[in-house]
Amino acid sequence: MAFSSGRGTPGVVAVVGATGRQGSAVVRHLLKDGWQVRALTRNPSSDASQALRALGAEVQQANTEDPGSLRTPFEGAYGLFNVQNPMTSGIDAEVRQGSNVAEAAAEAGIRHVVYGAAGVSDQPTGVGSWDSKLVIARRFRELGLPLTVLRPMAFMELMTDKGYYPQFSTWHLMPKLMGPTRPLGWLCVDDLGAIAARMFADPERWSGAVLGLASDVRSIDECRTLWQERTGRKPRGLPMPEKLFERFVGKDLTTMWRWLRTGQFDMSTQATREILPEARTIKEWLIQRPK
Repeated sequence: MAFSSGRGTPGVVAVVGATGRQGSAVVRHLLKDGWQVRALTRNPSSDASQALRALGAEVQQANTEDPGSLRTPFEGAYGLFNVQNPMTSGIDAEVRQGSNVAEAAAEAGIRHVVYGAAGVSDQPTGVGSWDSKLVIARRFRELGLPLTVLRPMAFMELMTDKGYYPQFSTWHLMPKLMGPTRPLGWLCVDDLGAIAARMFADPERWSGAVLGLASDVRSIDECRTLWQERTGRKPRGLPMPEKLFERFVGKDLTTMWRWLRTGQFDMSTQATREILPEARTIKEWLIQRPK
């Protein structure tokens, strides 16, 4: 049964990290589905914040390092989408911020939390940015919050988004350490947003679920071929020594890619297709992008 507030709209969902990749996609899809959205950001005057406001979101200032700043944005909200970025804050800060969000959500009486997480298992793997999300999810559960955990594998934007260093990472070090023919599950960020919105629309079904998400399974070599078919050129891959890369971004990604070389986990696309039948394959996603 879909949730309804009885006021003509589904209710209010607060979105942490609303101006980031995942958060902004979630905001767009929630607004499209008729939710009232409180978009939380540290900088409500930024261009990204203004863009969300233009779409109809209520933009509010909040800082997950400051639990007090979360009280007003969470007040009276039905749902919460939570995401933290360890690449900008570090693993310890990610856990601290996630715990702050959980405690503020419990205090506010949030009735459904959807967590944009990552990882491949409920057990620690030694990959810091996966294991940290197990700690955060556990904190939400300890506080009795109805929780849905979304675990997208690799975002398709890894191939294009400059913030992901695709020339150095996706097209060079990632295949070197993971293996160029190693299959990997992929999902585009926009489809993650659509899936998150569907979780809020049917809490009775999805509360308590932990969902590994992938709409396509391809190796890096296969992605290169699809890229070349679409653009008429090979993707640029610039060699960078592993140690130099780690100086820029730390060891988490290289640890992850080594784990993926031999690690065994479910990469089925079935769950994703059942939730979002129109979820894009890599080929479909590339076709929709400008050459």
